[in-house]
Amino acid sequence: MRAPLSACPPSALAAAAWMVVLIGALGSLSVASASDDAGFSPTHAPPLAPSPSPAAAPPHPAHRAAALPRKVLRPADTDVMNVVGARPYRVAEGCAGAEDIAIYQGRGTRLPSGVPAYTVDVMNRCSGSDGECGIAGIHVRCGWFSSVSLVDPRKFRRLAEDDCLVNDGQPLLAGETISFEYSNSFPYQLSVADATCVDPSAATSP
Repeated sequence: MRAPLSACPPSALAAAAWMVVLIGALGSLSVASASDDAGFSPTHAPPLAPSPSPAAAPPHPAHRAAALPRKVLRPADTDVMNVVGARPYRVAEGCAGAEDIAIYQGRGTRLPSGVPAYTVDVMNRCSGSDGECGIAGIHVRCGWFSSVSLVDPRKFRRLAEDDCLVNDGQPLLAGETISFEYSNSFPYQLSVADATCVDPSAATSP
């Protein structure tokens, strides 16, 4: 039969109370230690992993400015197939003869028979004054030039094999053009063979 608590001496009661307090303290310490080891301590929470940054978008290619079309100095209304001869316009360099003559050749209106036609413009591109840039005796390499349609012989005619005369030998002034059209199953390769700088005031009319 147990003795009532009032029969226990006060020293025993005090010792029992201290044991309860110590046991409670030790239990709290062990729980806190276990929490720290497991990484769940609220004061020692593991740092959050940085969120992955979005992948950088590849740079857009630079937009290229649309290339502007190059303008060819030639008489208007000519469907140019090729341009032969003549250097670019020069400033105050005087006449250069054959180097100042350009030949523009393009497609003309096909004949009713179906034979192709070709337009030709022979231009004096000298940039000096008329008195300095008269060019005469313009001879053109033209093969065995012939045409189904009539070509004005004062503008262009064949003298011999691979030798045709422009403007009946008379001078072209600066910027002047002689134009004609011929018809053949194929275009002739025309190029300036010879030309002479002259004083146009001394030239005679044809």
